[in-house]
Amino acid sequence: MRKPNAKPARPGHGGQGQLRIIGGEWRSRRFAFPDGPGLRPTPDRVRETLFNWLAPHVEGARVLDPFAGSGALFLEALSRGAEQALALDLNPDSVAALRGHLDVLRCGKGQLLQSDALRYLDTQAPSPFDLVFLDPPFNLGLLAPVCELLENRGWLAPRAWVYTESETPPSALGLPSNWRLHREKKAGQVYYALWQRSAETGHLPDV
Repeated sequence: MRKPNAKPARPGHGGQGQLRIIGGEWRSRRFAFPDGPGLRPTPDRVRETLFNWLAPHVEGARVLDPFAGSGALFLEALSRGAEQALALDLNPDSVAALRGHLDVLRCGKGQLLQSDALRYLDTQAPSPFDLVFLDPPFNLGLLAPVCELLENRGWLAPRAWVYTESETPPSALGLPSNWRLHREKKAGQVYYALWQRSAETGHLPDV
């Protein structure tokens, strides 16, 4: 994820950060990712909490990560049994690094595109996704328009789960009215939350 004013990733060799997969088939595998301003993986502690929340819902899911960055959430979902995953990022170095990681892991279930998230999502989805990770750059007002596109362009399954990271409380994000806030926490200055979609406005799904 990219966050202005975020702490930089701990440097590795050659101007790289490091991430560790914390669960699933590739547990404890470590990968480098290209450093960039405000770029770092979602912290291990936050990922562990998120995937505990999602434990019954990842295996066999179709996953979308429109702001892949380091690829921490994308790789974690694949490690834990996601059936397919699509990641987008504007940075060609990030996309190339993630392709290399998938090659090392011999994983054919991940797809990577160098693309702007808003532009890509402003098209009709070929098929809906079960799980979406949204950790866009902060202070650019991206979450609300991205969520509207997800809702209105057919990107979400009827009971899809959506994870958000934001600089403001989840209640202030102005997300679609048929999304129910399931869980939320705060780590430092970052709010993270899990939402579940209902196919019909006004009907909240049971969990």
